[in-house]
Amino acid sequence: MKKAAILIMGFLTVFYCSAQRNDWAAVEKVFGKKGTVQGDVFKISYPRTDITVKVNSFTVAPGLALGSWVGLMSMNKNMGTGKIMQNDQATMMGDLVLLDTEVPSALKKLVEAGLTITAIHNHLINETPNVKYVHFAGSGDKVKLAEAIKSVLEVTATPLTAPQSAPQAAVDWSGVEEILGPGKYSGMLLQYSFPRKEKLTESGMTMPSSMGMGTGINFQKNGDSAAITGDFVLLADEVNPVIKILIDNGITPTALHNHMLHDQPRLYMMHFWAVGNPENLAKGLSEALAATNHQSIKK
Repeated sequence: MKKAAILIMGFLTVFYCSAQRNDWAAVEKVFGKKGTVQGDVFKISYPRTDITVKVNSFTVAPGLALGSWVGLMSMNKNMGTGKIMQNDQATMMGDLVLLDTEVPSALKKLVEAGLTITAIHNHLINETPNVKYVHFAGSGDKVKLAEAIKSVLEVTATPLTAPQSAPQAAVDWSGVEEILGPGKYSGMLLQYSFPRKEKLTESGMTMPSSMGMGTGINFQKNGDSAAITGDFVLLADEVNPVIKILIDNGITPTALHNHMLHDQPRLYMMHFWAVGNPENLAKGLSEALAATNHQSIKK
């Protein structure tokens, strides 16, 4: 009987995951490649593999800081609004990584497509060539939203198909993971996402961490050193304590701004950059996280 129950649960899990994937099949057809599904959120990324960006003399991997992304969250549930939406409705958020010369045409297309521009700014400093980040939002039929943002991507030089990835040697991140907890491996990168403990909303809808509401931290190994970048998602009273902690640990804040227009509580994104000993940098980041209301991912 117990074995049968386990088999049934396994079947239901596979069925549920398959149903989740099928919910986004039409969206994936628009984008022309697979995304990832986490709960009600579909996410797809477009790394800028077509450009070589350096910060000072450090070559930035596309996955470190040069990935455009689109997140679509199904609105078929309550989502904190008190309304039950149709299954094809979604809210969309994301940001585009653009060269300066691409910004005007991308903005024009976003407006023509009926999407909302929520921020235009830098994330890095001292980078060559200069890179800007355009954040956007929208809501409505999820396939039409996908078509709209795809039309914006098409007026840029962003590669729209997944690049072939060359095999890379394994990187030992054990020292960093001992400090920050287990991360996600991607080639020479180690990536983290730390959710905040508060309920976060945008335009009245509850937003999960996977919709760009969590603090993201990325490491890129280079010999015995590593570059770090990402953004802390902060409340107003946390901003300056975190700035001090980062500076005291040799980490440079590179931008402070908002990504959204109607978020509650009001959130401030602080981007940062440093190159140095990975474990020392991890200790500084851990100290900064401890000064905020983030969830720990350490086991």
